[in-house]
Amino acid sequence: MIMLYQLHELTRSFIAPMASFTEIGSSLFSNPFSPYTYLPLSKNIAAGFELFHRLGKDYEKPQWNIDTVKVAGKDTPISINTVLAKPFCNLIHFERGHSKHPDGDPKVLIVAPLSGHHATLLRDTVRTMLTGYDVFITDWVDARMVPLSKGPFHLDDYVDYIREFIRKVGPDMHIMSVCQPTVPVLAAVSLMASGKEAGMPKSMIMMGGPIDTRLSPTQVNSLAYSNPFSWFENRLIHVVPGRYPGAGRKVYPGFLQHAGFVAMNPDKHMESHYDFYMNLMSDQLSEAEHHRRFYDEYNAVLDLPAEYYLDTIRVVFQDHLLPKGQWDVRGQRVKPADIHHTRLLTIEGENDDITGHGQTEAAQKLCSGLDAKDRKHFMAKGCGHYGIFSGSKWRKQVFPVVDAFISETEAAGSDRNKAAA
Repeated sequence: MIMLYQLHELTRSFIAPMASFTEIGSSLFSNPFSPYTYLPLSKNIAAGFELFHRLGKDYEKPQWNIDTVKVAGKDTPISINTVLAKPFCNLIHFERGHSKHPDGDPKVLIVAPLSGHHATLLRDTVRTMLTGYDVFITDWVDARMVPLSKGPFHLDDYVDYIREFIRKVGPDMHIMSVCQPTVPVLAAVSLMASGKEAGMPKSMIMMGGPIDTRLSPTQVNSLAYSNPFSWFENRLIHVVPGRYPGAGRKVYPGFLQHAGFVAMNPDKHMESHYDFYMNLMSDQLSEAEHHRRFYDEYNAVLDLPAEYYLDTIRVVFQDHLLPKGQWDVRGQRVKPADIHHTRLLTIEGENDDITGHGQTEAAQKLCSGLDAKDRKHFMAKGCGHYGIFSGSKWRKQVFPVVDAFISETEAAGSDRNKAAA
């Protein structure tokens, strides 16, 4: 096996001093208290230094930076607490100073994707949901930070985690999955329904997820399908170096996933960095800061456990076991048709180049045990993959649909309780 991870670490160690030097250089030619700031071409030099610094620096896990939100028109403080810690994931709760409704707001468990980025990628999703909901989220742990003694992490373990988190947050909760976790979330809820477990979610909101990747395959799907399983095992799985707590663990490195993200739209990223340089030159500081915030998040990646990654390639992208009705988790068949009382909302983006049209909507057909009134689908016009859960389109176009769906579900549950009484 090529020691790619070790080579990557060596390269980073060579670049690190230059990244530090350029950070100092940028400040030297831009700080108003520095005499160099007033030299000719100082803006050019400072902009060049900062651009090089950002291309070469290491990006740590970002902070949530959600201190307050407006709830019912009032600013309320937010405290973030871990309510359940697992080796590969922490369940965190965003506790608010007060609720929108006197009797408390509906609980929503947001399942963040384990696909290379940190859960903070959903910061905008969380901030918006906090205006009316009691929010929990899965905060996945970088696999290179998990000691070998904690054992492997398979896709089946992922499903087990989701079931445990549902029980922890419940009862009477809603579950929202963004992209990759739509598959294990559907499996978890299906298995709970088959076992007639108490505390089932009131609803599932599935956004831009690969339920059936045979439909409208994208570049991502084609890569997974066109290469044999052995190619992923031999080319993409590497061993964590000795300086990390997870030394010796086999992972799909985050830097490879990041390279794949960039390779999908290289021209777009080059243009973005050029625009950043020009914005610094012309004192367009708000645009430059927007660039910094985006790439601070985009460039911060984590390693995936090799077992989980390879299971996902096989189950989701190559064998399509869920839509074929052939997926077994811990020896139990996943049967979405057994779901009878958990309402379903699927959301897709019109311009999504990661999850093609119909791939998420496929859950509607699989959940055939639900009445038609309990299954809804929404196509977000003009939305790309990230626009489904972040940015103005999420806030103005998608969130109102999610909000109305949960409110409708809550009202239907209240009516059933009154009828039973």
